[in-house]
Amino acid sequence: MTSTHAFWLAGRQATGEDTLDVTSPWDGRLVGTVSVPTEAQVEEAVAAAHSVLHEFAATPAHVRAAALDHVSRRLVERTEEIARLISAENGKPLKWARGEVGRAVSVFRFAAEEARRFNGGEAQRLDTDAGGAGRLALTRRFPRGAVLGIAPFNFPLNLCAHKIAPAIAVGAPIILKPAPATPLSGLLIGELLAETELPAGAWSVLPVPNDRMAALVQDERLPVISFTGSDKVGFAIMDSVPRKHCTLELGGNGAAVVLADYASERDLDWAATRIAAFANYQGGQSCISVQRVIADASVYERLVPRIVAAVEAQVTGDPADETTDVGPLVSEDAAKRVEAWVDEAVQAGAQVLAGGKRDGASYAPTVLSEVPADATVSREEVFGPVLTLRRVESESEAFETVNDSKYGLQAGVFTHDLQAAFRAHRALEVGGVIIGDVPSYRADQMPYGGVKQSGVGREGVRFAMDDYTYERVMVLTGLTL
Repeated sequence: MTSTHAFWLAGRQATGEDTLDVTSPWDGRLVGTVSVPTEAQVEEAVAAAHSVLHEFAATPAHVRAAALDHVSRRLVERTEEIARLISAENGKPLKWARGEVGRAVSVFRFAAEEARRFNGGEAQRLDTDAGGAGRLALTRRFPRGAVLGIAPFNFPLNLCAHKIAPAIAVGAPIILKPAPATPLSGLLIGELLAETELPAGAWSVLPVPNDRMAALVQDERLPVISFTGSDKVGFAIMDSVPRKHCTLELGGNGAAVVLADYASERDLDWAATRIAAFANYQGGQSCISVQRVIADASVYERLVPRIVAAVEAQVTGDPADETTDVGPLVSEDAAKRVEAWVDEAVQAGAQVLAGGKRDGASYAPTVLSEVPADATVSREEVFGPVLTLRRVESESEAFETVNDSKYGLQAGVFTHDLQAAFRAHRALEVGGVIIGDVPSYRADQMPYGGVKQSGVGREGVRFAMDDYTYERVMVLTGLTL
């Protein structure tokens, strides 16, 4: 895995003048060296995407669907290889890396299916008023233009898939900028796309450094931006290009609520197991990881020791080890930041029930209680394996506590009460409410996104396709209806 990787410029391999080393966050070894495109090569890719706009939009649906199906099949065939690549560049344990490949397989398959049925058009009779006699409106969707997809490091394959697959499905050219820390998975998608019959210029994968991203963001030939990352960067992008169409999938402060009716031994064991697993999967580096547990006072004392035991049972270590549950964070600096936030909370009165220790880029799965509401670990997105516990006296207090956050991505509510589920759906200021499970559940075909500082717009294949397109109506005149 240490050869130099070319990037993909308008569907073909190319190399630039500079290179970028990709290293393992687990042991610092060199995973690969990536060629970085020059400014002239970036310009060539953007110009190619712009020039192919109309050709790609007019490509028959079966051609786009076949390309997407091909990528899905090839991902299946190379699952183990790709999982090990993800694990090496990202530090993700193999069990989670394999799951990520499986999700990307589904994303491309869903996109192929949607490409075949998307844009059949909606007919509307206009003769409901006398002035519309003999007239019929036909509404179809057309690409807004070329897409700039900016992907993060935490899901280096699947979140690239969520940018690329919907764009191809609607016939919108896309330039993908993978995260500099984890570009290899995105480049591998390019390798599979190169095996298809898509038009030259319809896609590029450009591993440009973040300090050169602004030029791409500002380019008027890329009127659609799909960004996944921090709220600070995401809203800075939107503010800098107010006339562009931006989809922002940003941070979260995921809460798992355990209501009073979720009280049997089996209930609490299930909740504790799910909370422990999904507070720590991906090293906590998921915007819908469980960061806050908000439990009714009637179950709190029975739930807490179960959570602590389940967290302490998480196996930490080498991500290449089949038994590892929790690997390192993406860098030692990221682990040091988590360490500083936990130390701050402890100095303010929080109690460490598990973990609380750093070793290089790894941070032990951590459980905190008695955390002040204004502590950084309570207010911000930790993006690390840290879980805070809070006792509440009622359902209404639980829901108010969930909403007491600048973020609103997803929330989980453990309850058997259908009425409580609907109250949660109505009351919680989030983009998704998961009943009977943690907020970390995501099906790649469902609408996914948040409110408040968690972002704007929705992903999920069909919903991203809507975001990449706009409605255009045609009125037919002189018809006998």
